[in-house]
Amino acid sequence: MIAHPTGEFRNEKYRPQFHFTPDRNWMNDPNGLLYYKGKYHLFFQHNPQANVWGNMSWGHATSADLYNWHEEPVAIACTPTSGIFSGSAVVDINNTSGFGTTDNPPIVAIYTEHQNDESNQSQCLAFSVDEGATFTKYEGNPVLNINAKNFRDPKVQWIDNQWIMTVALANDFKISFYSSPDLKSWAHLSNFGPAAEVGGVWECPDLIQLGNKWVLLVSLNPGGYQVGSGTQYFIGQWNGREFIADDLQTRWLDYGRDNYAGVTFSNAPEGKKIFLGWMSNWHYAGKAPTDPWRSAMTLPRELSLQGDRIIQTPINHPDGFPEVSFTTQDGAIRICESNERYVEIGVRNQKLYVDTSHAWNDLDAPTLQEIAIEKGEIDIRVIVDRGSVEVFAAGGTVVLTNLVFVETALTSVAPLAGANNLKVAGLQTTPA
Repeated sequence: MIAHPTGEFRNEKYRPQFHFTPDRNWMNDPNGLLYYKGKYHLFFQHNPQANVWGNMSWGHATSADLYNWHEEPVAIACTPTSGIFSGSAVVDINNTSGFGTTDNPPIVAIYTEHQNDESNQSQCLAFSVDEGATFTKYEGNPVLNINAKNFRDPKVQWIDNQWIMTVALANDFKISFYSSPDLKSWAHLSNFGPAAEVGGVWECPDLIQLGNKWVLLVSLNPGGYQVGSGTQYFIGQWNGREFIADDLQTRWLDYGRDNYAGVTFSNAPEGKKIFLGWMSNWHYAGKAPTDPWRSAMTLPRELSLQGDRIIQTPINHPDGFPEVSFTTQDGAIRICESNERYVEIGVRNQKLYVDTSHAWNDLDAPTLQEIAIEKGEIDIRVIVDRGSVEVFAAGGTVVLTNLVFVETALTSVAPLAGANNLKVAGLQTTPA
């Protein structure tokens, strides 16, 4: 049995068993993803008081393996006049901020302070000298204020002996870059955008190096691949001042409905780029039929680059996954709760498809995703949890993450014609 994130198994309807969910109440974007002294820290947008959006604060959870999470007390709480919106966290190893010492470097959170009257968004700091257990807001906040209503989601990292902030000018479809020697004083370097998809505000950017290329992740809402939220990415170079894209074509990180606002962990072991997203969609997130919690995170995935495509590889679970893999050129499988409730995944008419029409409820969203693929046989891996299916195809270059809703759980696999090399773990195999 896989442990619930709080360490206590809970059996509520739709509760995932190996995806992080808060014990109770609302959650959205992952924030401040960080690895330090053997622990992964997940901070997240959280309403500590209710199962709806509001009172935005940073929730907090820790894990040694990215799957068995312990939920900690709220890390940074909202105030009566402002919310603690998305951002990032770093280990200030050299104590450039002066918040700690070189022997005990501080963890510094960089977040957006959102005025509840919607008059302004600015970037602020909070620091911890007890390995993330408690945070103190910097008395000199805000450290970056351009008097803009939609200026948010700072992702900060140490690049070439300086701190680089990647932050969104949301309504302008631009990503701004700033530099700092100490996390406190920031100088503007450049802007990127508008480019590619501009059907919704730009949010939650992340600038990462994969091999000899740099990748800029940009979430947007609405304007996703099908409906509501989605994440696009650009490939290019970072020259110390600006991101220069190789081209401005649209590349989607995920072709499913439910992977938004994802960013990578700072300081991850072996320099890995480990990504985690919010497994929901603003189009219907507030109506998801879950109680006493709402929303989960995606599987953690290691990112790499193959040509001009990101590869997403799920981080292994210590106890393994319920999953199925197969190859096909024109065939499918069904992952079933019953003959009436199932998800169908396969290839037809040279398109990879995921059909959740028999494992959905009344939420207003497309239940069929189709993506054109190259001719020939394709490998498909599906990881199944209560409440979700995550599809990794073509070596992880094509990914679809979808919420599903069944009465109990998807527990069996029924191969249809054309499904080859079927391998099943943690699920039963039944005839179609």
